[in-house]
Amino acid sequence: MKTIQFREAICEAMTEEMRKDETVYLIGEEVAEYNGAYKASKGMLDEFGSKRVIDAPIAELGFAGISVGAAMNGNRPIVEFMTFNFSLVGIDQIINNAAKIRQMSGGQLHCPIVFRGPTGSAGQLGATHSQSFENWYANTPGLKVIVPSNPYDAKGLLKAAIRDDDPVIFMESEQMYADKGEVPEGEYIVPIGVADIKREGTDVTVVSFGKIIKEAYKAADILEKEGISAEVIDLRTIRPMDVDTIFTSVKKTNRLVILEEAWPFASVSSEITFQVQENVFDHLDAPIKRITTADTPAPFSAVLLEEWMPNANDVVKAVKEVLYVS
Repeated sequence: MKTIQFREAICEAMTEEMRKDETVYLIGEEVAEYNGAYKASKGMLDEFGSKRVIDAPIAELGFAGISVGAAMNGNRPIVEFMTFNFSLVGIDQIINNAAKIRQMSGGQLHCPIVFRGPTGSAGQLGATHSQSFENWYANTPGLKVIVPSNPYDAKGLLKAAIRDDDPVIFMESEQMYADKGEVPEGEYIVPIGVADIKREGTDVTVVSFGKIIKEAYKAADILEKEGISAEVIDLRTIRPMDVDTIFTSVKKTNRLVILEEAWPFASVSSEITFQVQENVFDHLDAPIKRITTADTPAPFSAVLLEEWMPNANDVVKAVKEVLYVS
């Protein structure tokens, strides 16, 4: 095993897959000459050249559309958005073309493409640069949605996404690119659609994903000191969602808390809540608790941002509520 940064895991995944398959290319703003806005494509231009690592103009609709067409004609593009906030400019190509072409063509066409970049808040960047889009894209049949939380999962899942024959939304975080973690020296793949129990427990199930799961880990440490055992599940993939892992855990702990960095209405946690009450309701000993951001646009003020974003104390409070302890 070696220890590398999240950005390096992303770069390794893309580089290894581009070495294996000449139909894979990377396109996006600043991905080439600048080595990526977050240095996630460092050195790739030197190795693969400007025909496979392509600096695009500030025109997300254009380079997303070109790549969707390229994918339908035998290539496997990786499209990097500087932030998924900017993907809204190209969302017509993602939802109306990439996601639907297999069904609309009766299976004659498919679209093996990865759209990747950061989602969610990255601090004081203001309301238009701080939105989470996992639930937006997961609402679309035909798209797979991945949100890794660490370098190991990021590399393995990105390699799986590049090899997938359908369009994949791969969401990262500007605040995770410098995170370090262990990654195997050799080849490995993390399967899409499989959640991971990051921490086993017996008293309560905590489900989360992406960078906000760090707050669940902090909360689990605090709760352990108080004699409360929390099982922490990292979804990793939002669609397809591994509900079976959640169901199995809830059957054991009988309580569920869901933590996500998104607005509460029509969120990923809303879907998890429905699935659990629909399928394992009789195993619940308390109402399900959801922890989300406040139901407002992200504030710029550091003080307000701290109040807006969920944290470990919110998780601890919710766990104690479902356990009926003070």
